[in-house]
Order: sequence, then C-alpha cells, then structure tokens
Amino acid sequence: MSSRGVQLAAVAVPAAAFGVLVLTLTGCGGHGELESAGPTPTAVGPVRLWPDLPPATNPPIDYGETDTERVPGIQVPDNDVHGVDPVAVMQAEVRAHGDARSGEDALYEETARAIEACTSDRKDCPVLTPYYRDLTGNGRDELIVGIRMPDQQLGVRVYLAENDGLTRIMSTVDQAISVELAGRDLIMRVSSAGIPGYEYRTAWSWDEQQRSMLPARDEIVRVKPPGPGASLVPAPDFVSPSPGPSATRTPAPAPVAPGPGDPVRSDTRPAEVTR
Repeated sequence: MSSRGVQLAAVAVPAAAFGVLVLTLTGCGGHGELESAGPTPTAVGPVRLWPDLPPATNPPIDYGETDTERVPGIQVPDNDVHGVDPVAVMQAEVRAHGDARSGEDALYEETARAIEACTSDRKDCPVLTPYYRDLTGNGRDELIVGIRMPDQQLGVRVYLAENDGLTRIMSTVDQAISVELAGRDLIMRVSSAGIPGYEYRTAWSWDEQQRSMLPARDEIVRVKPPGPGASLVPAPDFVSPSPGPSATRTPAPAPVAPGPGDPVRSDTRPAEVTR
C-alpha cells in the first residue's frame, strides 16, 4: 500500500435527486467513489387522532393509590425487615380485613383460613419463604412475600419498613409462571390464556410520588414460534424455595422458578401494551 495513505474523492450531487450518497474509501492509490444507498424515506411525525375531543374531567385514580396500607400490630425495630415473620404479617392483614376485602389482589376465603391456621412448622401453610431486596432505593431491604392460592394463583406482596412499622407497598394476584428480581424491579411472568403462545410480563417499580410499587412496564411476549402445535409456555409450578439472602449482599433467586425447559428466547421482541 502506498505510504501516502488513503485518498478521498467526492462529487457534489443534489441529494434530492440521488438520495443518500455513501462515500467509499479506497486505499493503495485508488480514488474514492460515491455510491447511492437508495432513496431516503420521508420522515413522518406523530399525528393526533380526534383532536377535538375534550379532555377528561374526572381522571382515573392513580396506580398504587389503593395499594399502600399500614399493617396493624406489626413492630419492626430499627426498620429491619429481616426480623419480621411473614406469616405473622399475613395473619395481621387477614385479621384486619377478614374475607371482606375486594379487588384483584384479594385473598380467597380458603386461603385466608389457611393463613390463620399456619403453625410454627409451616406445614401446608400457603405463605412462601420470604425474599429481601432494596426495591425503593432507601438503602434498606424490603420484605417480599408470596402466597400460594387455588387455581395456580400466586399472591405477591411487598412491605416497606418505616417508623418501626410495616407498610404494604405492592399487592397483586395472578397465575404466575415465574417471579424475578432485576435490579430494583420485580418482574412477573404470567400466562396468557386468551393468546396461546404468548405471555404477559409486568415490571413493578417503586414510584416515589405514589410511595408504592407500580406496574411501570407491561408487555406481551411471544414464547413460541408461529404455527400449529401446543403452547410451549410451561404450566405454573409453585414450590417453596429456600430462604434467599439479602440482595444487598448476594442477589436472591426468584421465588417462583420457571418450569423445566423454559423456551423463552433472548431474541424475542416484546411489544408494549396496556392491559
């Protein structure tokens, strides 16, 4: 190759006539040539539909507004949730609300009775082994509790220690495939009964304004290639995992492990939707 290096050449041509021009670099004494990369697509900005519609006068209640509640009768010395018994927490909630609580996160009546009957050996107790993670960014772990329920439903609740007490900052019930911790997010994978071959993934994140965990990202993800055949989504398999260490030291495993042969691929491209 010549020691003079790479030589460049360019010809000024109207871009509108020839599209985007790519400058080709050549060495060893050759001259650069301009090559067309094809027509440039026209930029299209967002278009507002029905611009004459009046704004809503009564906006819906903010997410998380009804998810936070102080747990009665639970003391948390030094705001350390590691010393809190999750069964005692759930029993306190059941006694406060009984079976009158309504909503998507409500406990089944039989689940509430089973929680009340939990003993120290926890045999047949629906309250799963707790996990710990700093989800709020306050430098302290929060308490994550799972409740096994009928029809393969799983209740997930998160509690924040503050003022030597306990506040519930998240509560949801769903037919979970798995529950995962990623950074300060709690991610639930849920089977999609109405759309075979797909699953919902919801990332719950702390919202400082609402002081609660909100479903910040909700996606539908394809978990099997198109075509005939049975769905590859594994059936939920709830097991009581061994206690997870504090996430501030070693990340804890998910409380509900994916089923064997989980087919979810890393190259799937989720599309964000609102359920």
